[in-house]
Amino acid sequence: MQIITKKSLEKFSLSLPIYSDIKIADATSKEGDNFYIFAGLDKEKVLQLKTLSLDESDKEIQKNTSDRKRFGLGLYEDWYKKGRTPFALIHKNTNKLAALIWFGAETLEGEKGNFHTSAWRSYPGFRGKGLMKEFANFAMNFYAEKIPDVKFWAKIRKENIGSIGFAQAIGFKKMQENPDGDFIVMVKR
Repeated sequence: MQIITKKSLEKFSLSLPIYSDIKIADATSKEGDNFYIFAGLDKEKVLQLKTLSLDESDKEIQKNTSDRKRFGLGLYEDWYKKGRTPFALIHKNTNKLAALIWFGAETLEGEKGNFHTSAWRSYPGFRGKGLMKEFANFAMNFYAEKIPDVKFWAKIRKENIGSIGFAQAIGFKKMQENPDGDFIVMVKR
């Protein structure tokens, strides 16, 4: 995927006010589909996120994430209060949420430094199209420019082999297993 950062981007800091978003880039997939990349989510994108999180037919989201509870049944406002910064990949022709990545300051137990949690999702119709790696790297680099000396970490279910492989592909390394044995922690310094 080719990503072109918006040239006349106004200066802003993260995190944005709730329900605000800023278009930060345009992207074109290898298949020729066009996308926008936004920092933040407006109300319409939050509604899409809620709908996607409740979609019972999306076995990947239901099996591998807590999004049903977090966004579908829970309040976006409660999640956002934790200091999260979402980045959205939006399909230009349909205005559909294709993928979501978020970061937020959250202490990594036993580690010193400026660690921020990270998570990623792609949605039906957009999976397997080679979008996520470039999108994730772009979002991490953009976030790191705004948050100096940031280090990323992710808690991933052990059986989620796809997400573990993806994390490795974008530079994360396995750090530890969760004491309950269901998760691993991966970091990118």
